[in-house]
Amino acid sequence: MDYLDDLITRSDASAYCLFASSDDPDMRYLTHFVTHDPVPVIKKPGEKPIMILPIMEADRAERESIAQSITRQQAGYQEIITSEKDPYQITAALIHRCAQGPLIVPPRFPLALARALEKHAPVFLDNQSTVSRIRSQKSHDEINEISTVQRAVEAAMEEAVRLIKRSTIQNGELWDEEGPLTSERVKYAIHSTLLAHDCSAHDTIVSCGEETTMPHCTGTGPLQPYQPIVIDVFPRSNKSGYHADMTRTISKGEPSRSVCELYEAVHNAQELGESLVFAGVSGADCYQGVRDYFDDQGFKTDTEGFTHSLGHGIGLEVHEQPSLSPSGEELKECHVITIEPGLYYRGVGGVRIENMGVVTIKGFNRLTNFPVEMIL
Repeated sequence: MDYLDDLITRSDASAYCLFASSDDPDMRYLTHFVTHDPVPVIKKPGEKPIMILPIMEADRAERESIAQSITRQQAGYQEIITSEKDPYQITAALIHRCAQGPLIVPPRFPLALARALEKHAPVFLDNQSTVSRIRSQKSHDEINEISTVQRAVEAAMEEAVRLIKRSTIQNGELWDEEGPLTSERVKYAIHSTLLAHDCSAHDTIVSCGEETTMPHCTGTGPLQPYQPIVIDVFPRSNKSGYHADMTRTISKGEPSRSVCELYEAVHNAQELGESLVFAGVSGADCYQGVRDYFDDQGFKTDTEGFTHSLGHGIGLEVHEQPSLSPSGEELKECHVITIEPGLYYRGVGGVRIENMGVVTIKGFNRLTNFPVEMIL
């Protein structure tokens, strides 16, 4: 937490403050505590973060959290509510009693609470999102947590591929003993497998044919043979809160020559992207290297083609720092990132391949262990 302590000192603040539930990755990172209701978290230099909690959460926090905790009653709640009824003003008073001075807050801090706090002391904005930057470099334990989720992703992907591979072709659709094999049925199989590994997923992508030209189309309806099927799975561990992310593009039967050419180019770009990753290079340079490769191969990008970044950081958020995009920052040791080039053309189809790995001084240490195979 040295970087955060330095920020507080440089800002002439007394503390760094969050007001969030554990859905906020910075709060989860600082406290390791799971709560569905937002609570104040106050970090003073040289001290553990302090959470101000309802009394019913105090015992659980003592057992589960790495932060200190005090109850609202201990922070003066009963005295405050004798003269104040507005919930933001009450929370501001609780925070001020604990922080005793100016505060620095992250960009996602509630504006109404910031205004209430300003009646007690100055409030400064951490426009560098310092906690997000700190947590972008993962510890050994965090990498292990992400790897555990990746194994769940691979089990789920294997089940999806198995369903598609064993299907038959009837009237231009994929079928099995239960009837038409749909995007929804494959997603159900993926999610069931993930739940068995204590992971959950939302917005899983199983898109087919023309749907694959839209990178984030989740897909619907019967799957078709001889068409690209993009499967993108990015779940979170229910226990740790960490994510993993993997994409494969497959086809039941050989698709058109144009789709095969897209696949070969994306496969080569994926390998190139991984080879460009080293601690000290920028995400922008990695992106540009793959973009140049696509251009050289004749896959120009305007409104179609390579229309997204090369990759992103992953951890307590599925998309976090660093970015491998035109504005991507320097890659550092222990960043966990994805490499996911893709090409998308209306009337042809879309192809994306995504692996995940750790940035090291020697290169990209891949965490993904799943075949790259299109034709089933």
